[in-house]
Amino acid sequence: MEWFTAPDYWLARLVFQRALAVVYLVAFLTAALQFRALLGERGLTPVPRFVEGVPFRRAPSLFQWRYSDRLFAGCAWAGCAVSAALVAGLDSLLPLWGAMVLWLVPWALYLSIVNVGQTWYSFGWESLLLETGFVAVFLGNEEVAPPIVVLFLLRWLLFRVEFGAGLIKMRGDECWRKLTCLDHHHETQPMPGPLSWFFHHLPGPLHRVEVAANHVTQLVVPFLLFAPHPVSTA
Repeated sequence: MEWFTAPDYWLARLVFQRALAVVYLVAFLTAALQFRALLGERGLTPVPRFVEGVPFRRAPSLFQWRYSDRLFAGCAWAGCAVSAALVAGLDSLLPLWGAMVLWLVPWALYLSIVNVGQTWYSFGWESLLLETGFVAVFLGNEEVAPPIVVLFLLRWLLFRVEFGAGLIKMRGDECWRKLTCLDHHHETQPMPGPLSWFFHHLPGPLHRVEVAANHVTQLVVPFLLFAPHPVSTA
């Protein structure tokens, strides 16, 4: 069985699980605070109206059987509570099966929210969180060493995210192929940062270097995830 586990990755697993729990916590907190205006019974896109026309097999969710704003709030706040418990490390105090169940709870609750979230939950990071959360169920806790298969699946997930983002750029606007996208990106990005003005006014050749570096980072570096140790963990 030693061939199927990676004991040296115990710290990486710990950091990953706590970080994922924080992401879950933020996601559930956002849902709890915003759902009434967006998805509530009197919201912009009410869940009851949505589930009337969408069968369970297309959108599996607890709310397919029953919906109320109180139930949605209960699920969201329950997700917050479980996520906070995971951040605090409760899973490490449970037997293996208990830890897996504890990780399965936020995944199932968030799946129920996303599948009725309509426009508000149609972004790629929602499905990314769900896929990551499902894989994390099988990472285990201190009772077992991190399974190699699960670690590989997480690397494969990271590879797909980065390499896919790079391919989308290359297949999209030609400015990515001409290395000119950053001539205007810092000026037009939806949420500019405090340094956006400074970067926008950098010389044109530096913008070309930025775009080229992005292509290397997303189209070349991800393959190193599957390189032999220690390259893949550098």
